[in-house]
Amino acid sequence: MDDKVAASYEYCRNLHREHGRTFYLATRLLPAWKRWHVHALYGFTRYTDEILDARNGESPAQRAARLHRWTDRFSAALAGAPTKDPVLPAVVHTITLFDLDRSDFAAFLRSMEMDLTVTTYDTYDDLLDYMEGSAAAIGTLMLPILGTRDRAAAREPARELGLAFQLTNFIRDLLEDLERGRIYLPLKDLAEFGLTPDDLYEGVMTPPLRELVAFEVGRARAHYARAADGIPLLAPRSQACIRAAHRLYGAILDEVERAGHDVFARRATVPRWRRLAVAAACVRTSSRRPVR
Repeated sequence: MDDKVAASYEYCRNLHREHGRTFYLATRLLPAWKRWHVHALYGFTRYTDEILDARNGESPAQRAARLHRWTDRFSAALAGAPTKDPVLPAVVHTITLFDLDRSDFAAFLRSMEMDLTVTTYDTYDDLLDYMEGSAAAIGTLMLPILGTRDRAAAREPARELGLAFQLTNFIRDLLEDLERGRIYLPLKDLAEFGLTPDDLYEGVMTPPLRELVAFEVGRARAHYARAADGIPLLAPRSQACIRAAHRLYGAILDEVERAGHDVFARRATVPRWRRLAVAAACVRTSSRRPVR
């Protein structure tokens, strides 16, 4: 690894440490050499998110142009072109080393482009189409890095875990997404609880809105349950990391419930003492033990 690639990995690590504290803590449980590649994937996704979410006054057309330039730089770097980008050397090195499926990156970028024009989703199937790239694809990209004794069997649980994480974020960040003009909770779900988008934008936690959030929490927990069987299939030294991530992201839903499903009052976060306790417990857990 030359100095430029090493510096790129360090840049991605710092992005991860600053913006993804829960998963960053979980990655500390991986063997050191694996952590760098997880940081690289996080850096790629975070850098792309920032193009779409940065509040710098750019118009949708300007963000679209910036996203397309980023995609072009990524494609050129994959083809071997030199790059001065701080993220791409680490990403390309990781893709090459693990022979990661480039179609998963294409799916991710497609979903990110949807964020430029799509602000609501009619049904959960429509939202799943978006999350296919934004979440499920990230789960499958992680598998070669984590290692598994049965990739075919572990693939669907990995996708489910990505979906669980993404839906947890949508629940927790409902207010933040509204401020960006986006609603990720399906409109059909809103209607079933007698709600409209205007009710969300009023920012008041009414009983129907609490019921909606509780429903989505239950849906997210179902994804976590379907993901659980895949964790014992991972390489033994990777399991503590994903067990911890599974429990810590699930604990965000615990905090939402503890707040009476009021996601407007404050952003649900897991206390540091609990995060550390979960991490320590996962280190001590046998790799053969099923995940609840």
